[in-house]
Amino acid sequence: MSRITNPHAQGKPRELSRRGLLKTAGGLTAALAVGAASGALTGGTADAAPATFTHPGMLHAYGELNRAKVRVAAGDDPWLSGWNRLTANSHSASTWAPNPQATIIRGGTGENYGILYNDIHAAYQNALRWKIAGTTANGATAVKILNAWASTLTTVTGNADRFLAAGIYGYQFANAAELMRGYSGFDLDAFKTMMLDVFYPLNNDFLLHHNTACITNYWANWDLCNMNSILAIGILCDDATKYDQAVNYFKNGAGNGSLTHAVPFLYDDVDGYDLGQWQESGRDQGHTMMGMGQTGAFCEMAWSQGDDLYGYDDNRFMKAAQYVAKYNLGYDVPFTTYSWGTGQSCAYSEQTVISSASRGQVRPVWDILHYHYARRRGLDVPYITAMAESVRPEGGGGDYGSTSGGFDQTGFGTLMYAK
Repeated sequence: MSRITNPHAQGKPRELSRRGLLKTAGGLTAALAVGAASGALTGGTADAAPATFTHPGMLHAYGELNRAKVRVAAGDDPWLSGWNRLTANSHSASTWAPNPQATIIRGGTGENYGILYNDIHAAYQNALRWKIAGTTANGATAVKILNAWASTLTTVTGNADRFLAAGIYGYQFANAAELMRGYSGFDLDAFKTMMLDVFYPLNNDFLLHHNTACITNYWANWDLCNMNSILAIGILCDDATKYDQAVNYFKNGAGNGSLTHAVPFLYDDVDGYDLGQWQESGRDQGHTMMGMGQTGAFCEMAWSQGDDLYGYDDNRFMKAAQYVAKYNLGYDVPFTTYSWGTGQSCAYSEQTVISSASRGQVRPVWDILHYHYARRRGLDVPYITAMAESVRPEGGGGDYGSTSGGFDQTGFGTLMYAK
């Protein structure tokens, strides 16, 4: 028998952050042992950003990068299989030539944003090859792409979709730059200026004003990608205010990207597992799985800086990922009518059933979740694990179609997160 709970009526116990746990428990081993035993680190408000940011410290911290490097060199699977997917992807070739634009348009007349996301993924994939194999040709190509855009791009515009571009490509761009931090010839200062002047203002404006629409009008992914960009910019620029802005929105924001809005209903003990209904589940499964990727990226970047948002609010996101995975594996899940206000007038709309559209779609968003919850934390997450196994080894941008949906996540989770 499942019990539906509405989070908006629940109090949240105070959280001990991963950073605080590391300080009080005496290191990573103790922190992970406590986390695995307790099953969760519970609620609360955002801690201050770290006094000194960890670099590299976004999707890939030193430990993940070094593990991939060692395991690939040894020819171990699944890392080697993930590496082979990376090197087979045309975006990871050191011959990639950047095509920087002064203005990027997503939505409306003159759309050209495909140029941007292809170059970003080329920079990211070449950066991974440099970090893992030490091939200078790939490092030089990544820096060439990053420098070209930093010296050219001045505007991201279009219709409302410009906010998606600023969010998705903002956090991905920052991650590529973080990997190349300290590389000879990389103009990090110019790149930071581009992120602060071109991407952050749109990210911030969206979270503050939501394109002047009703606060519930935009799906969770719109908030999440802009939260990701602000978090990544904060880390890249060692900007504690921006880092805290993003983490506080994750915990307390008014829009659908904050965790209690992104996971509006909880179900206790459904066939032995607690589940959480994702905000876009009544829309379609493609966007729902995009939400798994966006939230996973946010939690991983925070984890690299010492904050456990994966476990926030009694593992709320884990319960949602289990829900999404279970449904997309072909099982039934409960669904509570979801209602919201649309447009500028907050006109009433509702979804009464879960959507089967795009059910079972393949996206490289699952290994990051499996390896965190099942391996780092030692938790029982059979649906997440089964989804990860069905997708493995994960590819990245360029492996899942040429349209923007195939570039919504950086991918390569098997290579980078296997443990």
